[in-house]
Amino acid sequence: MQYERPKSLMDAASLLAGAKGSAYALAGGTDLLVIMKNDDFDAELVVDIKSIEGLDEIRETSEAYTVGAAVSCAALGESTMLKEAWPGVVEAANLIGSTQIQGRCTVAGNLCNASPAADSVPALVAAGAKAIIVGPNGNRTIPVEEIPVAPGKTSLEKGEIVEAIQLDKRAPQSGDAYLRFIPRTEMDIAVVGVAVSLSLDDKGLVTSARVALGAVAPTVLLVEPAAEAIIGTKLDDAALERLADVCSAACQPIDDKRGTIEFRKKVSGVLARRAARIAFDRAGGK
Repeated sequence: MQYERPKSLMDAASLLAGAKGSAYALAGGTDLLVIMKNDDFDAELVVDIKSIEGLDEIRETSEAYTVGAAVSCAALGESTMLKEAWPGVVEAANLIGSTQIQGRCTVAGNLCNASPAADSVPALVAAGAKAIIVGPNGNRTIPVEEIPVAPGKTSLEKGEIVEAIQLDKRAPQSGDAYLRFIPRTEMDIAVVGVAVSLSLDDKGLVTSARVALGAVAPTVLLVEPAAEAIIGTKLDDAALERLADVCSAACQPIDDKRGTIEFRKKVSGVLARRAARIAFDRAGGK
């Protein structure tokens, strides 16, 4: 196996595109390094992108925040501006692994690992986040929900790298939240994860919303009917019940040792109600 540590994104993309066998980009490495210990792991090339200038930075413009692909989740949790603007996204990222893992893991890596149970991905989807992609055939920017296409598989073409995650600046009176259910108290994989992002008008009515579910389908689900269930309301009991019912119905879970289909559907509705209420309160709703 060949290991390379390029100094530019285009060099990294060129290396990945030119690999004849399997090739991997290494950011935090908290998933990849585990996989590499498997006896059946076979890769021609690993490209370490951590030393590429700018990838470890969080930048603010007049319209958005960009989180470089090598920004650790620990650094994300220390960003005052992101915690104020997108608290649900930061909280979701800070649920990944232990303190030691937090020092290395990244939201870009969490996205590209394409696990249905990834904690940061539902929060990013609910936030309307975009992935800025660099590749040998040029650059493109797409919604993050278009990256995972199946467990462990992404839509990235050969040689493409996620340079950064973009989070737009929010309208006033906006809030987001992410909640998950795990069997243990910490350091576990979500059995169900739910993220809600919403904005209010001056009367306290929900004017826009996005609801995303994790760990209940092969990829994270953006549930548009769930958003429609609460738009135009002040999250009264009837609206929250509709939200819960829609989320439960949207689930496509499996039975496994960590949870049954029935359990995951039920919990998705419960968490949706709770996450929506937290997001509503953060937006200044009453």
